[in-house]
Amino acid sequence: MMLTTLRRRWRSTAAVSVVAGAAVVATALTMLPSTAAVTPKIAAGTLVGWAAQNGGTTGGNGGSTVTVTTASALDSALQASGARIIKVSGTITVSGMRKVTSNKTIQGVGSGSGIRGGGLSMSNVSNIIIQNLTFSGSSDDAINVQDNSHHIWIDHNVFTSATDGLVDIRLGSDFITVSWNITRSHDKTFLLGSDDSNTGDRGKLRVSYHHNWFDGTNQRHPRVRFGNPVHVYNNYYARTASYGVASTTEAGVLVEGNYFENVSRPTTLAQGTSPNGKLVQRNNHFVSSGTPMTNGTVNAIPYAYTLDTASQVKSIVSAGAGVGKLGL
Repeated sequence: MMLTTLRRRWRSTAAVSVVAGAAVVATALTMLPSTAAVTPKIAAGTLVGWAAQNGGTTGGNGGSTVTVTTASALDSALQASGARIIKVSGTITVSGMRKVTSNKTIQGVGSGSGIRGGGLSMSNVSNIIIQNLTFSGSSDDAINVQDNSHHIWIDHNVFTSATDGLVDIRLGSDFITVSWNITRSHDKTFLLGSDDSNTGDRGKLRVSYHHNWFDGTNQRHPRVRFGNPVHVYNNYYARTASYGVASTTEAGVLVEGNYFENVSRPTTLAQGTSPNGKLVQRNNHFVSSGTPMTNGTVNAIPYAYTLDTASQVKSIVSAGAGVGKLGL
């Protein structure tokens, strides 16, 4: 895993919570900064979290680079065999879900590139990076990860107004990081785990969600089944109408260092017919928001990470999330 060379100190994360009564995660080691700052401790564009584990995620590194401007050229590049770096120039209109094969990096060029009208689908594939794209108006999901896909990094994108989910991860998928994205104008945002009966998800659905900006979206930020531990840290929740994070059906979710502003239910448990999962909240910052719900303990986070001070997350994330921040 690539980390910046800032000076750090180590300590056990036996927790102190902003809200009393939060459960404590069994001693995980967390890398904390020696000094506070209002810029990200880990450089924007650096892979952290579950997608960096167990071999890491490199996408199309080592493959040829192709720039695409049409739907047909995009499809051809997405479905090519072998490693490929795909540069999306401008907004490409597609229909339905477009299949992505393994070992691909898909990056928007500049701040005005994206995919409109459809989305990207990953099924039984691995090693994919999606960055710097605006996804709008999909007739299904914006991004769908399923069928044991693994090592996926979804980073520095903007998602808005899909018909179904913005980023849905399900059906045995694993080792995924969703970072530095913005969501707007949507209801059911980030689903993790599709069905209470899908017990094959046990031991999988390990996802890190960090430094995302949930800007007025309604629910599922994320809504979790089975994954344990799922790590939700340093995200900015603004005007979230229904709820922030939901842990259900055997899930274990650590929610830490987030900034909740005007969120009546920052964290919650059972949803619909799904029973309570486990949820620990600690070191979060609440502005005009309700009391988070917690339940039990979750598995320890196995990787090192740098936690930004929660009160500074609004400034950090609103400055660094979304497209046009990576120099692509």
